[in-house]
Amino acid sequence: MVSTDAAKGALLGLACGDALGRPVEFRSPDWIAEQHGTVTEMLEHGTHGQPAGTVTDGTDMALCIARSLAEQQTFDGQDIADRFADWYDDEPFDIGLMTADAISEYQSGMSWRDAGRDVWQRRAEGSNAGNGSIMWCAPHAIAFADDLDVLDTVSRQSSAITHHDPRCQYGCTILNHTIAGYLRGDSDPLNDAIVRVESDAPDELVETIRLVPDLLDNDQLEDTGYVVHTLQTSLYDELTAETPEEAIITSVNRGGDTDTLGAVTGSIAGARFGADALPDRWLETIEYRDDLELLGKALATTPIKATA
Repeated sequence: MVSTDAAKGALLGLACGDALGRPVEFRSPDWIAEQHGTVTEMLEHGTHGQPAGTVTDGTDMALCIARSLAEQQTFDGQDIADRFADWYDDEPFDIGLMTADAISEYQSGMSWRDAGRDVWQRRAEGSNAGNGSIMWCAPHAIAFADDLDVLDTVSRQSSAITHHDPRCQYGCTILNHTIAGYLRGDSDPLNDAIVRVESDAPDELVETIRLVPDLLDNDQLEDTGYVVHTLQTSLYDELTAETPEEAIITSVNRGGDTDTLGAVTGSIAGARFGADALPDRWLETIEYRDDLELLGKALATTPIKATA
């Protein structure tokens, strides 16, 4: 049985982390400390020059997925890709390079199953495994929390629309199974997720995540846009925190790719602690609060079919 509070928490936590991190994206931890001390509140302006509480592509694309699942009542890759394309046409202020390239390929007539792969194959190692898809994959964890085989499949297929690299696909799988485990109230969701994928996922990803949290020191964590780094850091911050607020603040103040770190950490911590544990002052400020709550509840309570 999926907890509705935890389901809403996953989506709201994602948006809170995204919005908290957006104004200081690309800044170093030293710069953040010098300018803000510790970022604990929704800031206006900053990177991208937006009002306080404004989210980025991560929440926008999670909403595309969540709305598709709720309206289609199934995983429909083409419908999700269509929603990504419509969103892209509105000229968002923030979008990753691989995401933009994959959506452009789809708009040019390539299948949703092939667009991300085509972009990935053209990119050199070091620029082909970004963290975008783990930022917005959480709706699948809610919709398919009780169907683990389907969650495996849709996590990979959804990632591949924009991020085809196996590290991205299985990064989404590990993240979604961890979130789904929290939604069900499992005792050790991350370990269960690792066991589930370890025979198939890239060794680098599995062995890096296996270190979390007890075999790592805080100063070993990275704030880059590499999917393996982001997933490891976000899982560590979530597992070592006592509240979702603490987890998200820790991630954001690491600097670097702060909106993605905040969003990924927020999605896990929101699922672990629930929506009721998120700070009211954040929830009152973030964009799309009502939509995120309604979609979280809908995905948790409405049966979603396995295939289109």
